[in-house]
Amino acid sequence: MTMAMSCSIAPTRPMRALALCAVLALLAACGRDSDEPDTLISVASPLVGVWHGDLDGMIERRQIRALVPYSRTFYFIDESGSQLGLSHAFMEAFEDFLNDYLDRGHLRVRVVYVPVTRDRLIPWLLEGRGDVIAANLTATDARAARVDFTEPLVRDVREVLVSGPAADPVAEIEDLAGRTVFVRPESSFFESLTALNRDFRARRLARMHLEPAPGHFEVGDVLEMVSAGLVDHAVADDYLAEFWARVLPNLTVHDDIVLREGADIAFAVRPDSPELKAALDQFLLTHRAGTLFGNVTFERFLQDTRWVLEEGREQQTARFRRMADLFQHYGNEYDLDWLLLIAQGYQESRLDQDARSSAGAVGVMQLLPSTAEQMGVDDITELSSNIQAGARYLRWMIDRYYADEPMDEDNRLLFALASYNAGPRRVREMRQMAEAEGLDPNVWFDNVEYIAARVIGRETVEYVSNIFKYHIAFRLIAESQGLVTSPVMTAPAS
Repeated sequence: MTMAMSCSIAPTRPMRALALCAVLALLAACGRDSDEPDTLISVASPLVGVWHGDLDGMIERRQIRALVPYSRTFYFIDESGSQLGLSHAFMEAFEDFLNDYLDRGHLRVRVVYVPVTRDRLIPWLLEGRGDVIAANLTATDARAARVDFTEPLVRDVREVLVSGPAADPVAEIEDLAGRTVFVRPESSFFESLTALNRDFRARRLARMHLEPAPGHFEVGDVLEMVSAGLVDHAVADDYLAEFWARVLPNLTVHDDIVLREGADIAFAVRPDSPELKAALDQFLLTHRAGTLFGNVTFERFLQDTRWVLEEGREQQTARFRRMADLFQHYGNEYDLDWLLLIAQGYQESRLDQDARSSAGAVGVMQLLPSTAEQMGVDDITELSSNIQAGARYLRWMIDRYYADEPMDEDNRLLFALASYNAGPRRVREMRQMAEAEGLDPNVWFDNVEYIAARVIGRETVEYVSNIFKYHIAFRLIAESQGLVTSPVMTAPAS
């Protein structure tokens, strides 16, 4: 099947905000609320397999694999097992578009979703682990040398500076000299900042310090750190910056501090998939930014911003400061990174000792009294005992289930956290499934977490990922106050 390529028309300026939908929706590539609950399970083996080819082969296989970043914005699975997120709306629409063209009836070609961190999007595409990247990818020259980009989802995108509440004023781009900017090294923003540093050096201005954000952080994660005052500056695409500024009240978007302009956001395919590219180009004629579909999808997913709000940030930070000594004490006693431990407490209860769950879990670490008793701690209604019981239980989990496993210390912690949430038996089963599907059973990120997303859904994946994110946030707080006394956990390589 061949679809003619078509030219695209850039949206007018009033439609720029609506571009958010077109791009973000593609980003997420979420799944469907369908009457086929086994969709993900049925495609498990093909998802992790390696295959190269063009649209004709995908039609024969009856599947197109979309590489998507797993996050609350782009792609996630909710408690009911439904795939959700902004990109799903667009990839779902592309599936309908393609099947209508093919007149497939009930024998549809399905879009299936392969969650992956951003640093692996292009490598996995080229390795044949996916067929299309749906991830709000900026079309840069370096990337275009490796992959083929479709017609743009959004044209004339600008990368702009975003500052937090504690940042010194920025009137012009030269004011960034000597400043610290929080940025993912794999992003196009990093390329732009590196180029600006070269310019600063040539002009004998102080270089910026580029503080690396973890590779699996999305724009929202980075801007949360900025809004909380943990870092001063970041860079974001202008339409995303405008959206997050509505959600996170302490952001300042500098529309006049532009690091890249005239950029395009697009899908990416392998160079050996010209027919798939042509089909996507044809689809984008009626589904890109500024179209009715794009506008409606934007309104549907992004107008209500409550789903990304976290209330009481200042209150939680104050609790962190008050509890730091206790977490340091028990972190040292049980040979645990106290910042990771306090991040777990934040995920469990927002550091609220008065928290009680419907299942009977108590306090900051949300332990059942029976579990605490097994750990030799009696009264977990008392704050110190509650933290002690949680630390002892996490250490026990590591020693009992992961001490002798061939994994590094960071992954022992990650698997122990997953077990704390989902239970060690379930985690053991997911590790076995990961190994059977060609994934590394001793690595959480990019490997066993994929199985968890499919088998359990959103809860455990977000539990571990959130703790990792909060760990980064609390590290930044602790560094600013001279409290860091333990090694910092880094994103384990897979």
